[in-house]
Amino acid sequence: MKTTIKIVCLFSLILLVGCKDSEKQASDSTSTEATTTTTNTEKQGQAFLKDDEAKPTVLDIAIGSPDHTTLVAAVQAAELENVLVNTGPLMVFAPTNAAFDALPEGTVEDLLKPENKDRLAYILKHHVTPGNYAKDFIKKFPSLGQASNENIVVEVKGEDVYVGGAKILASVPAGNGIVHVVDAVILPKN
Repeated sequence: MKTTIKIVCLFSLILLVGCKDSEKQASDSTSTEATTTTTNTEKQGQAFLKDDEAKPTVLDIAIGSPDHTTLVAAVQAAELENVLVNTGPLMVFAPTNAAFDALPEGTVEDLLKPENKDRLAYILKHHVTPGNYAKDFIKKFPSLGQASNENIVVEVKGEDVYVGGAKILASVPAGNGIVHVVDAVILPKN
């Protein structure tokens, strides 16, 4: 009889501990689901993955440049981050903050409004060309086809190279292409 009571007590204890673990697992599961739900509202895509080992993408280079904060704000407003981390290769003609400041007053602020997202995206795509060409190689082309489906004229003036009227100031290689820093915003014809 004592053995039966001990077995019943032991079984009850195991059952009680098991129930407590089940409650904890259910609580942890609910907590995980709530966290997952919260996480899913954040921006998603390849641009938002952290990678400390790969060579910086054209987007990483722009984000890391204090001279391109307006460009980065425009890319974010147009939700083009994931495009700029694609495999590429991509040539991005990156206007400086000063280039954006040279636009007529209120232009940038107007383009950054949510209702102008498509227009802004079109203008930014006009700054992207498939390929990975150094400035000296770009000199050989009369024009470049942009992601906007429009072409921009390439001009050589002495040692300077201009694309769509913007002078290439510097070039920075990226893991998925190259960033050519330019001194003007290249506006599409359409």
